Amino acid sequence: MAMATTPLTERPAYAALAEHFARIEGEHLRTLFESDATRGERMVAEAAGLYLDYSKNRVTDETLSLLFELARQSDLERRRDMMFAGDRINVSEDRSVLHVALRMPEDASLVVGGVDIVPQVHQVLGRMAAFADRVRSGEWKGHTGKPVRNVVNIGIGGSDLGPVMAYEALRYYARRDLTFRFVSNVDSTDFVEATRDLAAEETLFIISSKTFSTLETLTNATSARDWVVGELGDESAIAKHFVAVSTNDERVSEFGIDTANMFGFWDWVGGRYSMDSAIGLSTMVAVGPEHFKDLLAGFHAMDEHFRTAPLEQNLPVIMGLLAVWYADFFGAQTVGVMPYDQYLKRFPAYLQQLTMESNGKHVTLDGTAVDYQTGSVYWGEPGTNGQHSFYQLIHQGTKLIPVDLIGFGRSLNPLRDHHEILSSNVFAQAQALAFGKTEDEVRAEGTPEAVVPHRVMQGNRPTNVLLAEVLTPRLLGSLVALYEHSVFTQGTIWGIDSFDQWGVELGKVLAKAIIPELESTSEPALAHDSSTNALIRRYRALKG
Repeated sequence: MAMATTPLTERPAYAALAEHFARIEGEHLRTLFESDATRGERMVAEAAGLYLDYSKNRVTDETLSLLFELARQSDLERRRDMMFAGDRINVSEDRSVLHVALRMPEDASLVVGGVDIVPQVHQVLGRMAAFADRVRSGEWKGHTGKPVRNVVNIGIGGSDLGPVMAYEALRYYARRDLTFRFVSNVDSTDFVEATRDLAAEETLFIISSKTFSTLETLTNATSARDWVVGELGDESAIAKHFVAVSTNDERVSEFGIDTANMFGFWDWVGGRYSMDSAIGLSTMVAVGPEHFKDLLAGFHAMDEHFRTAPLEQNLPVIMGLLAVWYADFFGAQTVGVMPYDQYLKRFPAYLQQLTMESNGKHVTLDGTAVDYQTGSVYWGEPGTNGQHSFYQLIHQGTKLIPVDLIGFGRSLNPLRDHHEILSSNVFAQAQALAFGKTEDEVRAEGTPEAVVPHRVMQGNRPTNVLLAEVLTPRLLGSLVALYEHSVFTQGTIWGIDSFDQWGVELGKVLAKAIIPELESTSEPALAHDSSTNALIRRYRALKG
């Protein structure tokens, strides 16, 4: 089950890459393009509706060859096959990693532990579809007999980021006569503002928590229950206004939710890989079962590409290896993701959890401390907004920031020449970042000599450009799966467990100990460090 036993920095391809990097570090993309007229046509790959141009990366054919060799020496193909087979590659939790099973077609089969899990997946999908149809048709009635007009998803982490990103991304396909809200922050403002203008008798809450014990989610859910009962005056209203996405039927029942309206999933579904499981119930209600089916088909198309395509033509592998190249050799600490489609405005936030919770690890699978960089910081905003804020630093700052630019051939909302203006910026930004502007070019524009240094653009800033025809549910699935498998590729090279998240737990445990000290009516005895003690006392004073 373990990966290659040779540590990353001792693998022959890694040593060869280090030597190669020392030779080409100063190579400029201008030179690379001048010396190869076909570079922009050769360094491309295509699959599942996505076209990747990776020619504007600081790599040569030799770089790529060595990176692919590093992947092989890191057992990437074997580890990939183990994941698809259901082997327990999440070693610290001794679990399989099978989000790929969530989007397998109904006639597929995947036997794990003697059980074919594909029928289980489709049984849940069938129940979800029936429920979504009832809500969308108005057949599902609230406590007073009125149909649902508002759906509020309460979750946190993967139980929120996936659904809210998918809703925003697919809003074009969503029912406009239904209102969708998403509550995740335990800050009471989040819940109050989400429900302020809603009528309880027309509102359905989807409570998403695998264990039904997540503090933030249960706190918000309890406030939702209080609100519904307070507005409608009857405890029995809970069953008509709440459903659960969980695996803990006992806690769900204790809360007052009918377990017939509980939608389950499995321990082999990690939170940040769960938007296509029952966690996507709000997405299915919004866009309908057929569009959700298309979303799953897009996921599966990219899964099959990742599983079967040669490494040299494999989009997630190429993007994952380039991320390792910049993190471990150039020392880049962040990756920018800039979608040129307003519907994808929450996509960078979604990727933050997917990438940083997965690969923010400091030990290898066998517990050995790493001596190289893992887990870059992912961030971004939709284009063209970012161009008028932080792109300045990417163009002329002192930090190297690789950027993914995501563009589309068609807009879902064509209006005059908006889309041509938008799309021209995808290509212009990639061009400007790669090639910049030299001193001679600045002078040729008649720039005063004293101003010349300020207007020089060094270029040599790497980008990937991803192009698709139009944003559809299927395309969104392919795009998310692309990044999922890129994360897997990076984690495999680094030899880390991309599927646990122990770092999330410590702060939550400490917070539970502090809560009673904040709530106490008498001065509590504090035994923390001096800073924490002082902050608690100051908070209590501010609270009055």
